[in-house]
Amino acid sequence: MSATGRRNDGRGRLGSVLSGLAVAVGCVLFVGGFVWAAVVYRPYAVPTNSMDPTVKAGDRVLAQRISGGEVRRGDVVVFRDAQWGDMPMLKRVVGVGGDRIACCGTGGRLTVNGEPVEEPYVQGMPGGQASMTGFDAKVPAGQLFLLGDERGGSLDSRVHLQDAGQGSVPRSAVSARVDAVVWPLGSLVARPDGFAALPGGVSAPGPVKPITAAVLAGVALIFGGALYGPVVRLASRSRGTGRGTEGVAARGTR
Repeated sequence: MSATGRRNDGRGRLGSVLSGLAVAVGCVLFVGGFVWAAVVYRPYAVPTNSMDPTVKAGDRVLAQRISGGEVRRGDVVVFRDAQWGDMPMLKRVVGVGGDRIACCGTGGRLTVNGEPVEEPYVQGMPGGQASMTGFDAKVPAGQLFLLGDERGGSLDSRVHLQDAGQGSVPRSAVSARVDAVVWPLGSLVARPDGFAALPGGVSAPGPVKPITAAVLAGVALIFGGALYGPVVRLASRSRGTGRGTEGVAARGTR
C-alpha cells in the first residue's frame, strides 16, 4: 500500500471515530435535555382566556416546578385553592404579603403600595385601564394577590375581596411558574419590567433557553455524525469515477 493510501486510511479512521463521538455526544445532549425538562417543568393546557394576551385558551405552556416561597410579583403562576374552585388555575401575581394593591391610580394603572405599575398586557382593555372596577386590598402575610391579564372578564382576586384573605391565596397553593408557551406560539413568558423596581424585584428566567439549546445541539450532532459516512462514500465514488474517466481518455490518446 502506498504512503498516500495509508494517510487516507488514517484520515478515514479518524473521521469515523469523530463521527461516532459526535453521535454519542448528540444523544447525551438530546436525551439529557428532555430529562432535564421533565424534572424542572410540567406541561399545562390553558383552560380559559383570562390570561389573554399573554396566553390564550388552548395554549400549551411549560411551567417550572417551584415552591410558593420563590414567587415574585409579576410571575404567572399555576395554583390551586379550594375557594377558587379547587382546580389548577393560571393568574399573575401582582401583590405579596404586606402589599396594598389598589386600582386605579394615575393613568388607570394598578398601584402597589402607592406606586403605579406599568402593565403592557392590559393596553387592550378599554381606556388601557388596569381594572374595570376599582378596589383596594391589603395582602396578608404569606399570601398572594392574583389578577388575570384579561381584566375585563377574569375571575380573580377582585371577586374574592370579601373572603377572609381579601382575595388572596396562600403561597403554598402555588405549584409552578409559567416560563414559555410551547404551542402554538413557541414564545417565552417575560417578567414585566413594571414590577422590577419594587422591593424583591422579579424572578429570574427558568432554564428554557439552555434546555432548548441542548436539545437542538444534540439534534445537530446526531445528524452531522450520521451523515459523515454517506458523505465520505459519495465523495470517494465521485473521485473514483473521475480517475476512471481520465484513464480511458489517456488510453484513447495513445
